[in-house]
Amino acid sequence: MDNNSRTFKNYTPEEIDHFLDQIIKQVEKMIEDNKSKNVEIALKDKRIEELEKIISDSRASLEKLAHYEKLEGTLNRALMMAQKTSDQIKSNAHKESEIILEDAKRNASRIVNESLLKAEKTEMEAEMLRRNINIFKRKLRGLVQAQLDMVDDIDKVDF
Repeated sequence: MDNNSRTFKNYTPEEIDHFLDQIIKQVEKMIEDNKSKNVEIALKDKRIEELEKIISDSRASLEKLAHYEKLEGTLNRALMMAQKTSDQIKSNAHKESEIILEDAKRNASRIVNESLLKAEKTEMEAEMLRRNINIFKRKLRGLVQAQLDMVDDIDKVDF
């Protein structure tokens, strides 16, 4: 580092500070996004646990039905029906998890788009307010100037 020019490999401290500020902002956004994703993951983990419990309960029921099948032939049909139900539950659980994930993606995209639209609308409203303030100031100056001109005209009146 050259002590006289305060640069480091042709970069000024301001350029380095600006670059570091950008990195900090990106890291902060990534941390916030990570927190949001962790909440989603926790909710999905809870849902998976619930579904695994349902599947586990279904399997336990199937084992009992298999035991009773040896005792009575008519329970064979019930066992097959329970197996189909278990498979359908698994399939529905998988489909439901895919739907939940797709909904989360769509909602995240919608929220981002809505936020961008709101920010744009707010910016437009702020610009309109600035213009209105400038118009008001011009009109107020005109009124004040007219009043001052009237005061000056009073001095010119000969009593």
